[in-house]
Amino acid sequence: MTETNRREFLAVGAAGAAAILSPAGVHANAPDVIKIGVIGCGGRGTGAALNTLEGNPNVQISAVGDVFAHRTNTCINSIKKSKYADRLTVTPETTYVGLDAFQKVIDSGVQMVILASPPGFRPTHLEAAVKKGLNIFTEKPVATDVAGIQKVMGLVEESKKKGLAIVAGTQRRHQKGYLQTIAKLQNDKAIGDILAARVYWNNTNSIWFRKREEGMSDVAYQLHNWYHFCWLCGDHIVEQHVHNLDVANWVLGAHPIRCSGMGGRVRPCTDPNVDGHIFDHFAVEYEYPNGVIVQSYCKQIDNCSPGNVSESFLGTKGNAKMWDGGWEINGAEAVPGIGKETPYVQEHIDLVESIKSGKPLNELLTVAESTLTAIMGRMSTYTGKPLTWEQALKSKESLVPTGLTFDGKLEAYSVPVPGKTKLI
Repeated sequence: MTETNRREFLAVGAAGAAAILSPAGVHANAPDVIKIGVIGCGGRGTGAALNTLEGNPNVQISAVGDVFAHRTNTCINSIKKSKYADRLTVTPETTYVGLDAFQKVIDSGVQMVILASPPGFRPTHLEAAVKKGLNIFTEKPVATDVAGIQKVMGLVEESKKKGLAIVAGTQRRHQKGYLQTIAKLQNDKAIGDILAARVYWNNTNSIWFRKREEGMSDVAYQLHNWYHFCWLCGDHIVEQHVHNLDVANWVLGAHPIRCSGMGGRVRPCTDPNVDGHIFDHFAVEYEYPNGVIVQSYCKQIDNCSPGNVSESFLGTKGNAKMWDGGWEINGAEAVPGIGKETPYVQEHIDLVESIKSGKPLNELLTVAESTLTAIMGRMSTYTGKPLTWEQALKSKESLVPTGLTFDGKLEAYSVPVPGKTKLI
């Protein structure tokens, strides 16, 4: 403690000192530059780093980490080529590579981390960051299995007690069009009582696929081609459709009671160790409190157009539809004058402002519940069995392997078969 801080401690007493010394309190009382570490330096991690630099002049990127060296290099070079290069303070000593890179970033002296590794690692990374007392921007989803969600939900109260700011990559919650439209549905009852909803993430083409490179181990290949292995991505419904399911939970102010799903895989699978084992289409019916039914659809199949990424709600007095850049209530613009926004920047502005104000945002519970909503839909679809929220939350499902080594062997499980795959 410096002499200045010592005098402040004596002046304000123990309670005040606790606020000053907490991550949120530091920036509320001394708005110096916030040092940020990036964990996961792929496209989303690099994008999030640029987003926070764009939105906040008082932040700098001070450390980066990834399992692959080429990704840390790409992230650093992307920032160097941007107009924010002067706020890149990463050095060779704060550039970390390997499965333990996340912990080294967390221990590097940063005050905030961006968590953007494949989602299977998110619970472990969140746990380490909360334990260290860091503010967090976490990409969605925050887990790929029930074991991970149980860990994340166990961090909610601890993070709040520590006064940590945690904002998730469910960026619609920071988008004016969504915020104002949903306020009209909830506060003004613009369409009356909501009776039903439909949510979609229907792509017109399949997702990217990365081939195995020469010399890659099983673990390295699955990390390289992470979207196609469920322990890493959670499948399409969890990795992408969680956005729309989050909007359903948000509008209805609740999580589902039960669900029943169906789906499968059109893409051929000769060998799951090569091709992966995820599905490419899901249709899930969720039941919410008061008998509200939400129909959920997502797909990523080549040559299937038109696409549809949106949310629609039916009420006793009409209907509402929302999508990125458009919001309607009963066929009319819900928020005239608002064009296409950049919520990817706004979520970082809101996060940093909450740290500086000493009133930290904490979205960990909402994103955990939305993630579990998606996971239970996947579990029901994989098995062909309906299940309740309580069944899902108490499940023994644990997909993420332990004792991973970068050069290790890792057998991929077969593509699930509804009616045969067991509910754990």
